[in-house]
Amino acid sequence: MERNEAAVIKLFVVGVLVHTCMMRASATESFSTTPAPARHVEPCNESQLQWEVEVCGEEFKRDMSHIDPLHWCNLTHFIREYHFFTRCTETKSFTVNCYWPNPLVESYIIHIHKHFFSNCTMEQVVWRDPPDDTLTILILIPVFLTLAMIALVVWCSKRSDNLA
Repeated sequence: MERNEAAVIKLFVVGVLVHTCMMRASATESFSTTPAPARHVEPCNESQLQWEVEVCGEEFKRDMSHIDPLHWCNLTHFIREYHFFTRCTETKSFTVNCYWPNPLVESYIIHIHKHFFSNCTMEQVVWRDPPDDTLTILILIPVFLTLAMIALVVWCSKRSDNLA
């Protein structure tokens, strides 16, 4: 028994030492004595952003002109072009010191969506109940599994009582 107690005490001491070292390391990382250099940040240039985003839109329109309009509602046909468009708007926003997305970019993206994807309405999905046989099985399986788990827990607890 003394051997187990010594091992527990050693483990506890090692744990305290590791905790202390981790706290010191984290404290030195978070409380730096050197202040961060001040950085001048230019304000967002919205007029420049408007022009840059329209350039992205023109590139997207040119890319979409190579795709059959019948395929404009199927994302797999133009996902690459759309990715380039969104990446372009994001890059141009950061170039002119604006965050992304911002209301100006969002309104332009909505404009592009209205132009290309306004006829892409989804058909209304009609939900139906499954057949009665399937529904019965789907209800009974969780019920039987719950009962089986309860029986298993009771059986194991009685068995452990007998072993003790």
